[in-house]
Amino acid sequence: MKRTARKHASGVAVVVTALLLGVAACGNEDGTSAGAAQTPAAKHSALSGPAQKSKSTLAGLVVLPRGYVADARNGTGPFTATAFLDNWSADPALDRALLLNASFVEGYRATRLSPDKKKRYTLQLFKTGSAGKAAVLQRGFWRQDTHEHPFSLPGALSDARVEFDGGTDQSTATAEVSLAVGPMVVEISVREVGALGSNLTPDTALVTALAKQQRARLTATSS
Repeated sequence: MKRTARKHASGVAVVVTALLLGVAACGNEDGTSAGAAQTPAAKHSALSGPAQKSKSTLAGLVVLPRGYVADARNGTGPFTATAFLDNWSADPALDRALLLNASFVEGYRATRLSPDKKKRYTLQLFKTGSAGKAAVLQRGFWRQDTHEHPFSLPGALSDARVEFDGGTDQSTATAEVSLAVGPMVVEISVREVGALGSNLTPDTALVTALAKQQRARLTATSS
């Protein structure tokens, strides 16, 4: 699955308004770590990174929605820049440059499904070389997609939309947030897919609550 915020289904999409709801909780993750490097001059080695270590330094920082279950089709764990570009990037050439310029260190991805399996929660953490580089990476990622319906979440980039795909007779409701906290970039999204004409509403309440918890956890860790 490509990065949700920047990979859309085929067909004609019409953006509709979103509603705010409200409530969520958190959890932790565990996994293994990956590496990267600093300069555009060594692109291949920089993006490939060293062999993975026994535990990810980012695993304990991840906030998850309580009650959501493991997503068997989409794994959870650390990733290198190369793994990200191969599996989730909608524009590998651009994202490669963005990650190199950000001095990408390591990443972590987690996915979960709502108890009824209708909503998929996705979180991605990107550790960069500095707070300034994180802010640039955040904006670079966000600008790759169209975001016309932000919702209220101070200090974050946000968007909520419903897209109709006539080619697949499906509708998709997406609520997403992007944070830059110190050297970390956080991307959070909740997507729900239904039959064309379904009365779907982006879950801005869940995304908002988890984004606030994620910011608090990262802030407390870096202080």
